[in-house]
Amino acid sequence: MADVLPKPVLLIGAGALGSSILKGMRIVGHAVPTDLMILDLQPGDEAKAYAADGAQLNTPPETWEAARTVILAVKPQGWHAVAAILHGNLRADAIIVSVMAGVQTSSLQQAFAGHAVARVMPTTGVATGKGVASIYADGEDALTAANGVFAPMAATVVLSDESQMDSATAVSGSGPAYVYAFVRALEKAGRETGLSRSHARDLARGTLISAARLLDQTGEEPDDLIRKVASPGGTTEAALKVLCAEGAGLDELLLAAVQAAHKRSKELG
Repeated sequence: MADVLPKPVLLIGAGALGSSILKGMRIVGHAVPTDLMILDLQPGDEAKAYAADGAQLNTPPETWEAARTVILAVKPQGWHAVAAILHGNLRADAIIVSVMAGVQTSSLQQAFAGHAVARVMPTTGVATGKGVASIYADGEDALTAANGVFAPMAATVVLSDESQMDSATAVSGSGPAYVYAFVRALEKAGRETGLSRSHARDLARGTLISAARLLDQTGEEPDDLIRKVASPGGTTEAALKVLCAEGAGLDELLLAAVQAAHKRSKELG
């Protein structure tokens, strides 16, 4: 299946995630500004930059019918109002690609009757052209469109069961924030053990970036990489005994965090 993006693209919502999608498109180049229509009541810098380069920004409803792919990137709480506005203003074969957490395919199919639907949970890392995206689609056309949007700027995982999307949201969609929280805590620990603020910042962030790059480039399992750092009886082993303490360590803490995000994703649906 070719990852072909049906164009023009109508992006609804250019907040944090919508802007990340725009940035990724600009880096990769699979959708140029003239391929895009953008709807956002308070467009940010990225949307305005796209408009300056030829994208249509906040055009009237009669122009929306040209769109072949419609990306819904609004807050889940407000999507029904958006669906009502779009009703009757889309071409019959327009494909709906939702990046809204928790909103089920069945609800989208009911609101956009007759349109193929895909759900995607991308990370904001798509802004760098190196994101991650979980995809669930109700058919081949929707899957092709979703892959067309995200495969050029993300490692994609196609889910066979929509119920897995809540787990994907909790692990991957929310996951970058967990990593940033870890870096923040590592910076703080560095300061409290004697490093200057700038040194703690540089070391914590640089360590994460270099470790992630090694994980990516080698393809090795985390346990194998840990063993290469943690010498028996050494400093790393001492730290890991605290960090991975059975019953009260990182595994249990992250499980609780992912379960909380999973529960909230279901509530949003």
